[in-house]
Formats: sequence, structure tokens, C-alpha cells
Amino acid sequence: MTEQKKNITDLTLKELQQAMALLGEPSFRATQIHQWLFSHQAASFDAMTILSLALRKKLSETFSIHQLEQVDHQESFEETCESPTEKILLKLSDQNLVESVLIASENRMTACVSSQIGCPLQCPFCATGRMGFRRNLSAGEITGQIYALNQMLALREPGKTITNIVFMGMGEPLLNTDNVIEAIENLSTRNYNFCLSQKKITISTVGVIPEIQRLGQSGMKTKLAVSLHSADQQKRESIMPIAARQYPLKELGKSLCEYTSATGMPVTIVYLLLKGINDSLDDAKMLAKFAKTFLCKINLIDYNSIINIKFKPVYSTTRDMFQEYLMNSGLYVTVRKSYGATINAACGQLATAGIQNPQ
Repeated sequence: MTEQKKNITDLTLKELQQAMALLGEPSFRATQIHQWLFSHQAASFDAMTILSLALRKKLSETFSIHQLEQVDHQESFEETCESPTEKILLKLSDQNLVESVLIASENRMTACVSSQIGCPLQCPFCATGRMGFRRNLSAGEITGQIYALNQMLALREPGKTITNIVFMGMGEPLLNTDNVIEAIENLSTRNYNFCLSQKKITISTVGVIPEIQRLGQSGMKTKLAVSLHSADQQKRESIMPIAARQYPLKELGKSLCEYTSATGMPVTIVYLLLKGINDSLDDAKMLAKFAKTFLCKINLIDYNSIINIKFKPVYSTTRDMFQEYLMNSGLYVTVRKSYGATINAACGQLATAGIQNPQ
């Protein structure tokens, strides 16, 4: 049986440099190959015409190039947008599947990308968590989602491009930090055909404290969003048991204070309102107390119904009172509009379980 060649797009730039050394090539060849892969999105080694025929031959004998394959596409039209919210299902080189979403809103085209296949945190309100966890995505697989969404957008609306990226798809980004950072660097490299400012990229996390500290010290300009969902430790453990126990509120608050002090940038506190669970006036008071200890804004979101999960969204009057209390406490609060719920593309709804994913 022939051994399968490694997909070269899964290699980081450092790994490409190491591969060039093993092939007896100078390290600058890695930069050239990286540009062909992540700027020109070359589908073959023959397309890399700046490289010698001998090197292209060595590369083709050692590696393969596998770009993500779109196997499904769904659209959801929102009343307030001319363009639809779109969800695509992508097949990876090992036949695993991952979902990504393109959200049109006002003057933005936001790509919601995944960082893992499934998620190990198993939050009970989230469809992705119910999948279990298969593996981390490589930096190339994360980057490839953006290219796939951008190509789809360009075909439909020539001249339009993705304006924002959020790591809010399948998985916990800060349990795959190395590849997430590498992907962001791929997507924000100057002079690449697709280049987006890091200030237009948001990493969403349940609050992985060591990695938040790492981001704060990294010099990256990305935005940080933290899924809190309760400012009461016991209640938070009931909503998101693994994350809350591993990263307690007291320590999380300290890390967010250190992060905002180091970066000078506010954190977005994401708060999913669940009827009868975390939507009371006392819950609002605890959230206000927690949020006043560091620079932040609060983003309230409604629960999106998921089959076989028995949580319920709050009434709009309850949400309005919750928001009003926070605003009267001097906090900046927004309510995030949900997009794509009819095609299971909204927050917490992404999952590929049961649709051809290999075990």
C-alpha cells in the first residue's frame, strides 16, 4: 500500500523551512512556496513557476496539495439584508468535514470559521459540543475556509470580499492557539492577494486563561471575545461545566484585567441569555459587578434553538430589562442579531455529526 503524501498546506512556515533544509534547499524557498500556497492559492506544484523544475519534482514526490472541497451549500435570507447568510460544508484531505459561514450585514461580509472538528468542551447548549472532539484543524485548513468563502462571494458578487473574520465556528480556538495564530498571520500578510488587518479579526473563547495571557503578550492586534454566560461560578459550571471548572471566574477576571491593561483593547463579553437560567435581575447585577473590573463591552445574544436540546430563548421584555440594568450601571451593551438560524448556521448550531464524518 502506497503511503499517503503529506498535504503541504498543513505545514506552517517554520515547518516549510525545515522541509526545505531536508531537501537541501535554502530557507528562502519556504517563503516562496508559502506565497504560492497562501497568496496565489496554487493547486499544483507545476504552477509554482518561480521554482526550478528539479525542486518542483522533489516537492511533488514528497508532498501533495489538497485544497478544501465544498460538498454542500445552504442559504438563509434575512429581512434586513440584500445578501443571504450562507453556510458551506467543506471536506478535508482526511475526509473529515467542517462547516463555515458567510454573514452579510450592513457594510460587512463576515466569515465565521472553525478551528476544530467538534469541540472537547461539551457545553450542553451547543450543537458542536455534542459532536465530541475529533482533532484540531491545521493553519492551512483554517486559512482554506476563508479562501473558500471568499471565492464563493467573488463568484456571486464580483468585486466584493470578506471584510471581517470571527473565530466563532466549530471548536475552541484557544485550544488550538498555534494553528489559529499561524492562520491569522497567513491572512494578514502584507502583499498577499488576500490580506486583512488583524483589527478586523476576532478570536472567541470560553476563557482559556493561559492562552489569553499568551495573546496579551503576543503583540497581535486581533480582538478578543469571551463567552461568559454567567457571572456566578456555580451557575456557570452548570451551563458550561468543563470550561467553568478549568477556568474559574475569579482567575478569568484577573486574566482579562491583565489582557486589557497589556493591550489597551477592550474585551467583548458574550452573554447567551437562557430563559429561567441566567436572565434574572440578580444575574444582571453579578454580570455588571464582574464586567466593571476591566475594559469591556457586553454583547447579549439570544439562544438559537437546537434539536434535542431543551434550553429556551428569553422573552424580548426580559432581555430589554436585562440590558437596561447593565446600561444604567455604566456599561456599553449591544444585542447581537442572529443570522442563519433557519439553516443551523447561527451561534451554537454548527455540527457535522451524522453527515459523512469518518470516525
